[in-house]
Amino acid sequence: MSSSLKIVGLGPGDSALLTPQAQKAIADADVIVGYTLYVDLVPEALKEGKEIISTGMMGEITRCEKAIEVALSGKDTAVVCSGDPGIYAMSGLVYELAEKHLDTLEIEVIAGIPALSASSALLGAPLMHDFAVISLSDLLTEWDVIEKRLKAAAEADFVIVLYNPKSKRRDWQLGKALEIVGTVRSADTPVGLVKSAYRKEQKTLVFSLNSFDIDEVDMLSTIIIGNSTTRMIGEKIVTPRGYLKKYRK
Repeated sequence: MSSSLKIVGLGPGDSALLTPQAQKAIADADVIVGYTLYVDLVPEALKEGKEIISTGMMGEITRCEKAIEVALSGKDTAVVCSGDPGIYAMSGLVYELAEKHLDTLEIEVIAGIPALSASSALLGAPLMHDFAVISLSDLLTEWDVIEKRLKAAAEADFVIVLYNPKSKRRDWQLGKALEIVGTVRSADTPVGLVKSAYRKEQKTLVFSLNSFDIDEVDMLSTIIIGNSTTRMIGEKIVTPRGYLKKYRK
């Protein structure tokens, strides 16, 4: 039996930023599978008449295995993720778990607007030049590896986007990360913090590197640290691409 399993990016949370492709994938599904918080982000109209399978935090493997099982039974299934499913989300895990079923299971990844894009838009234009994205979660990656990546990105003068910067159980990693970046960046480097981008609780804050308030950070935060050329234009963070330097000498 040929089955369909789609891994759908919901974007940052506002239904206006849910792509038409994602809407169709959910509308066509018989079953929606996801973390409870993310299932709640799906517009109610798209959930009508669907079987909903949801689990709490740390249930990633269980969710994906159940989604594969349901899809193999012949039901079109949508695994929903916030942001983009291919960025720190579920698409990789689904492929790993479904590897032996790929001859009978059709898997499609539906892209979504990632947190880094949503946060960048709210902050201005901080990602106009090369940037690195690093998760500070050491639940699946050893801290030594994360620290090595932070040092390399900072020394290479990348704008740095930090995912998973802090949680109740991980309360020291962000301070260490800022310390590492601070060894090679100036104290007045702009740093943007976006909490719950495009959701009701949205909050956008701008600091300098030496005045960053770690207490403002929660699990739904994304942080963008500027590079050596990043500056403030009005109240927005901008990293010049280099057009004016090249063409208006």
